[in-house]
Amino acid sequence: MRSRRALKGAGALGLLALTATGCSGEASRLGMPEPISDQAERMLKLWQGSWIAAFTVGAVVWGLIIWAVLFHRKRSEDLPPQVRYNLPIEILYTAVPFVIIGVLFFYTARDENYVEKTTNNPKVTVDVTAFQWSWQFDYKEKVGGQEQTVASVVGTPVNPNGPAPRKPVLTIPTGETVRVRLHSNDVIHSFWVPALLYKKDVMPGFTNEFEFTAKKTGTYEGRCAELCGVDHSRMLFQLRVVTPEQYQTYINNAKVQAKVAGGAQ
Repeated sequence: MRSRRALKGAGALGLLALTATGCSGEASRLGMPEPISDQAERMLKLWQGSWIAAFTVGAVVWGLIIWAVLFHRKRSEDLPPQVRYNLPIEILYTAVPFVIIGVLFFYTARDENYVEKTTNNPKVTVDVTAFQWSWQFDYKEKVGGQEQTVASVVGTPVNPNGPAPRKPVLTIPTGETVRVRLHSNDVIHSFWVPALLYKKDVMPGFTNEFEFTAKKTGTYEGRCAELCGVDHSRMLFQLRVVTPEQYQTYINNAKVQAKVAGGAQ
């Protein structure tokens, strides 16, 4: 009786703890940052589902262990009945892991296809060039059927004998499909914005690309996630998400500045 009461009390405490943490957004994300795009939200749900599956399997295993300890502990010196096998149980614990793996594989493949999908006509296209140790963002538009750079932002890497370092800012609109094309002129880098819950390698001689649709305005930190040299840790940038109207104003101003700079030359 005492063992049963203790078991019920532990279960009640565990349920109370789960209920309390379930009200917290950070706890429900299980260590992930708050997602800011449709694709990031899909990845967060996959992450949460994987943890739910893991907790469920763990609860069943620990429940069986505790059940065996409490109700099948040694009560006498007599040996328990000896059996060679139990076919239904063996089939069960062989089939269940395959079912779990199959379900996880299905949802992983489904969400991976969604996150990696690209469209024919994204609203915004940005060429991102990584170099030791900063970033260049070139905004592309089709003019007369030809793709041209209409605005460019270049970061300044750390250089003791040069100008002060400048962290570049990648500005994109909310609610629009943004395609990011990744290039590198030297070594392998990795484009990573934690709030997107996504990172992509930037490799010399190969163009990687991905798309996302941001849903929340704000400024979010980004960095290189691949060890690329001595100043890798200072290879930082920012992602600034604004309204479509603010984005269009930003691009228009950039076009005017480019014309003025071209005329001055």
